[in-house]
Amino acid sequence: MNGVLASEKLIKAREYENRKQKEIPQGQKPAFHVSAPIGWINDPNGFSLYKGEYHLFYQYHPYSTNWGPMHWGHSKTDDFIKWDQLPAAIAPDEEYDQQGCFSGSAVEHEGRHILMYTGVQDKVLEDGTKVSRQTQCIAAGDGYNYEKLSCNPVIQSWQLPEGSSAVDFRDPKIWKEGEVFYAVVGSRHEDNSGQIALFSSKDLKEWEFVSILERCNNQYGLMWECPDFFLLDGKYVLLTSPQEMRSEGLEFHNGNGTMYLIGNYDREQQDFSREGVGSIDYGLDFYAPQTVLTEDGRRVMIGWMQSWDNHMVPQGFEWSGMMTIPRELTIKNGRLCQNPVREIENYYQNPVTYKDIIADKPLELKGIRGRELDMTIDVEAGYYGCFRINLAHSEKYSTSICYDLSKNTLTFDRNYSGLKRDVIYQRSMYVKNQDGKIRIRILMDKYSVEVFVNDGEQAMTSIIHTPIESDRIVFGGEGNVKFHVTKNDVVVN
Repeated sequence: MNGVLASEKLIKAREYENRKQKEIPQGQKPAFHVSAPIGWINDPNGFSLYKGEYHLFYQYHPYSTNWGPMHWGHSKTDDFIKWDQLPAAIAPDEEYDQQGCFSGSAVEHEGRHILMYTGVQDKVLEDGTKVSRQTQCIAAGDGYNYEKLSCNPVIQSWQLPEGSSAVDFRDPKIWKEGEVFYAVVGSRHEDNSGQIALFSSKDLKEWEFVSILERCNNQYGLMWECPDFFLLDGKYVLLTSPQEMRSEGLEFHNGNGTMYLIGNYDREQQDFSREGVGSIDYGLDFYAPQTVLTEDGRRVMIGWMQSWDNHMVPQGFEWSGMMTIPRELTIKNGRLCQNPVREIENYYQNPVTYKDIIADKPLELKGIRGRELDMTIDVEAGYYGCFRINLAHSEKYSTSICYDLSKNTLTFDRNYSGLKRDVIYQRSMYVKNQDGKIRIRILMDKYSVEVFVNDGEQAMTSIIHTPIESDRIVFGGEGNVKFHVTKNDVVVN
C-alpha cells in the first residue's frame, strides 16, 4: 500500500469490486463513458489534473445497484475518452464519516493529490435527540492510495454564519490561487433555501469562513448541492444542483435540477453578482456536474447521467450509473455552451455523409445506424411541421428526437425505448428560432443519448435501456424538410 495503511472497509471494497466486475458480461458497459465498476455510482467527485493525468472519483456503493454507504470510486484518463479503472479510493471508516464519504473535489499540491470531501456522522445529543452532522474532510495521496488527515474534520458547521444549517452542509469544491486554497460548499439558510459558502486556508488544515458567495432566497429550489466556481471567458460561473425545484416553463423542471449563474466576482468583498441564470442540461438524466481546468486551458465539465427520480437498472445488471461525456465549456451571448471534448475525434471510424436529403416520409440511410456514434444533422431553413429522428429503432423499440418548427421546441421521447416502469419519459426545451434551421449533434454510447443543439448552445442528456440489437436510425418529417447528416462510429478498443 506504499506506506498507507488501508482500513478493513476499504480493503473489503477493493477486493469485492476486483472480483465482481470480472463477472460483468463483455460488452455490456458503455465504450467511452465512465460507468460503475460494480454496484452503484452517482455524483462525480475530485475531477482533477494530477501528474499529467485526469482523475475522476464518484460516489460509490459497490455492494448493490442502489444508493448505500458512500465510498469514492476512482478512474483516470489522459484523453477523457479512454478510461482506466482504479481501486476504490476512500471508504467510510472514521467516526466523522461513518455514515458516508459524500461528494467533494481534488487538487494537486506539492506532489500530493488532495481530496476534499464531506463526512457524514450521526450523533446523539445530551437530550437524547438523534441528529446528522456534515463536515468537510481531507485525504492526501499518490493517485492510488489516500490517507485521511488526523486533524479531520477541517471545516465544521459552527464556522458558518448564524442561521445556517448544521445538517445540510456538503460537497466542497477546492481550488488554489497563489498560496491560498479556497473552497465553496453547499449550505442551507434558516429560510430553508440554498446558499453557497466560501472558505479559505493557507495550509489545508486551518480553514476560515470568507463569505456567503450566493444565496437562493427560495427562488430556485431549496438546498443547493455540488457547487463549482470558476473563471470562463472573462466571466465568473457558479454551477449548482438545486433540490426540490419547481418547473418554470421549459427552462427548469420539477425535482432535482442543475443551474448555472454567470456574473462578476468582487475579490475584495468576496461577493458574486449574477447577470444571467439558466439550466445546464435539459434532458431527463443529468445532475451534479463538476469541472476541471485542463493543461491547455480548457474548462471541461462532466456530470452524473442519471436522475434521483428516475432510477432505472435493467434486469440482470449488476452495475448502475454512468457519467456524461466530458464537455468543453464556453460562454456565448451570455449563455453557457458545451460540446463534447475534441479528443473524441481521435476515435472516429467509418465516416458517412449525406447532403440535401428530403425527409418528407420515414427513411433510413445506408451506413447510418448503430449505438456507439457521433452524428451531426443540419436542417435547412424552410416551412415544415416537424423533423424527427428515431434512434435505437426496431419493430418493437424506438427513441425519438423531434424538432417542432411551429413551437420552436425540441423534444426527447423514450416512451418506447423499453421502459418497464412508470417514470418520466419525455422532456422538451425551447430552441432558437432560425426559420427552421437547426443543428443537432447526437452522441450515443449503448444506453446513453447526449444531444447538443446549435453548436452546444443547449444540451439534453438522457439514458435508454433499449436492447443493443435495436440499432436502426430513421429520419422523417412533416413537409419537405431538407437536411444534411454526417455520422462517425466511435470505436474505443
